[in-house]
Amino acid sequence: MTSELISAHAFWLAAPGRGEIRAERLEPPGAAEARVRTLYSGISRGTESLVFRGEVPPSQYRTMRAPFQQGEFPAPVKYGYCSVGVVETGPTALRGLTVFCLYPHQDRYVVPVAALTPIPLTVPASRAVLAANLETALNVLWDATPRLGDRITVIGAGVVGCLIARLAGRLPGCAVQLVDVDPRREAIAHHLGVRFALPEQAEGEQDRVIHASGSPAGLTTALGLAGFEATVVEASWFGARPVSLPLGEAFHSQRLTIQSSQVGHVATAQRGRWDHRRRMATVMALLDDPALDALITGESPFADLPRVLAELSANPNGALCHRIVYPGAGEWEGAGGTR
Repeated sequence: MTSELISAHAFWLAAPGRGEIRAERLEPPGAAEARVRTLYSGISRGTESLVFRGEVPPSQYRTMRAPFQQGEFPAPVKYGYCSVGVVETGPTALRGLTVFCLYPHQDRYVVPVAALTPIPLTVPASRAVLAANLETALNVLWDATPRLGDRITVIGAGVVGCLIARLAGRLPGCAVQLVDVDPRREAIAHHLGVRFALPEQAEGEQDRVIHASGSPAGLTTALGLAGFEATVVEASWFGARPVSLPLGEAFHSQRLTIQSSQVGHVATAQRGRWDHRRRMATVMALLDDPALDALITGESPFADLPRVLAELSANPNGALCHRIVYPGAGEWEGAGGTR
């Protein structure tokens, strides 16, 4: 194995509101490590926008750390967790495989092999950037504990909300409505096979309500749609913003429950038998769903990432998942990839 250092380039948040591409040098991988050449990464827009604007509250600096984050909040920091690439160097069994890793935006990197999840042959590498968001959606649905035949409402048709709705809509007998203030989301809801409604048109008396809009107004809507003794699962993360709720209206008489959900821990109902690797393996199987391609609404080359993330953080303009494309990705995908 050569001891030659390899050059790499990574996106860093240099200061709140300003990102840049920086050169790095990679050490050769050790015996239990692999070097990955990135094909695609995805912008997890809600969380990464908060990070980009410097809105992570100090109390959450440790909780919010990404697995391979470098630097500290608010900046300079290298942050991200939606990376798809091909193993260039490492154990023989992994070489040439397309893999997913919870790694920041960087064109090459070295990680322990335990951090890599192989992507099935049936899943395009370009779609696999949704894996981290789909892992969140799966965990949220586990926390919601839906039952067959339930009336389920998902509020917020962002990437995570759409993924939750897609999974819930595949449960036998369940009636699922996806609620959003943007009427343009109706087309994506139909594509995912669920009903769409604006907040004022949504059906009430719901058995499970999942809030994923990131807006306090959305959580208020969630409480208004919940039926007697229903649970509202809060999947949004508000950063440092305070949230005011109408808990003096029907909250007590309806005996409602608000439950938090966060992907860092496997949902309580599953935790005795599931670990993170089993959950991610399930996510890979769930990604074998061409309907999910509709959630990727734009893409840009890696070199443009500082500008793109600044624009998305200031004005998302209806964007869902924005995919970042690295040099050589098109040739690899077009050839089918050596798996």
